[in-house]
Amino acid sequence: MPEKIIRDPVHDVIAFRTERPTDGLLFRLLNAAEFQRLRRVRQLGMASLAYPGADHSRYSHSLGVMQTARRIIDQLRASVPIDPEQETICLVSALLHDLGHGPFSHVFERVSGIHHERLTQRIVMDGESEVHRLLFQHDRLMPEKVLAFLRSQSGDPGRTFYCDLLSSQLDADRLDYLLRDNLMTGSRYGDYDLGWLLHAFTVDPASGRLAVTWKGISAVEAYLQSRYHMYRNVYFHKVVRSAEGMVKLALQRARRLAIQGRLPWPPRDNVVFKALTGQRLTMEEFTDLDDVSVIHSLKLWASSDDAALAALCRGLLFRRLYKTIDLTHLGQDPGKLAQVIEAAKSALVAAGGDSAYDLFYDEPEDTPYEAYSPNVAVPGTEEILVQDLKGKLTPFGAISPLTMALNRQLMFRRLHVAPQWKAVVAGVVEQA
Repeated sequence: MPEKIIRDPVHDVIAFRTERPTDGLLFRLLNAAEFQRLRRVRQLGMASLAYPGADHSRYSHSLGVMQTARRIIDQLRASVPIDPEQETICLVSALLHDLGHGPFSHVFERVSGIHHERLTQRIVMDGESEVHRLLFQHDRLMPEKVLAFLRSQSGDPGRTFYCDLLSSQLDADRLDYLLRDNLMTGSRYGDYDLGWLLHAFTVDPASGRLAVTWKGISAVEAYLQSRYHMYRNVYFHKVVRSAEGMVKLALQRARRLAIQGRLPWPPRDNVVFKALTGQRLTMEEFTDLDDVSVIHSLKLWASSDDAALAALCRGLLFRRLYKTIDLTHLGQDPGKLAQVIEAAKSALVAAGGDSAYDLFYDEPEDTPYEAYSPNVAVPGTEEILVQDLKGKLTPFGAISPLTMALNRQLMFRRLHVAPQWKAVVAGVVEQA
């Protein structure tokens, strides 16, 4: 059979030789309804309001994670034995790892309480899902094997380099989304040398864990720097965070009205209503829950009789976003920070605003490089290991002085305020 080829902006040609069992399974999973749904879920949520090109989907990212994992395994194949079954499980898990993401990614998750990782695991195991049927047809035990792989955590006994490929500080997920988000936003902050980094991957024969050779040190440093810059300049951009906060407020307001029976749209049997109110969705209903269905609701809510909901939705649809007041300089004094926030809310209410919907506080944070502690089992924080010419392993933090700077929390503290109330709130902050 001829190759099935997908042209990708990051990895160029992604090919599937469907006569090969693993490639055939991967290509069939690509066309499953639950995976095709990811075409209608944007990878970066509201980031296109700051970076107009950032309209790429979780479909393209998931495909890229699979391809990145495949490229790493192909690199390792020359030096270590690759178990065919473990390779299949790893690549399938890489492809499916984001299946459970809801509309606007983490924003909808916080409002609905639907956790994307648990939902991904449910899709894999639910007999109603096309994904489950395809896995079962390939191997009756494949759903359970994929589920176990997805649940693998740092510190688990018997954890191998296959698991590191999907969950570590140097995994295929991060390697893809940094390059993809950098390319699509046009930010130029997140570029690094993926080709050289892939060439430096190796496996420690004693522990069976993923490592990089000493030749890859500079490439890892560039990768960590790109992570820092992308969080600072893209993921934590004030416009992006303002828009995401407004989406959260709009959904919270809609949820409250829905529970009270005061939300004209959507009807109770609609998937958005069910998701907002925390009801369990069937696989068919979940497949219908995407950015399109929520944006449609935002358009209808923009003419709602509820002033708070209507104002939030109009602001999102026509980019009339909340203004940002930076409070990061107050972070060293938590008491002062809390005092300023309360004073801002009081001033807004006194002027006629609604402190629940015209203002919100935001504190995004990330640590670009995590110094691994064996006493704290946090997924994705396994130490990056460097192998020298004699095979000795050294933690990356002991080699690169850059990690001293990156092993610090990147954090912003901001108030986001409806435009008509910015002068009122800014005046209070300036007096603080």
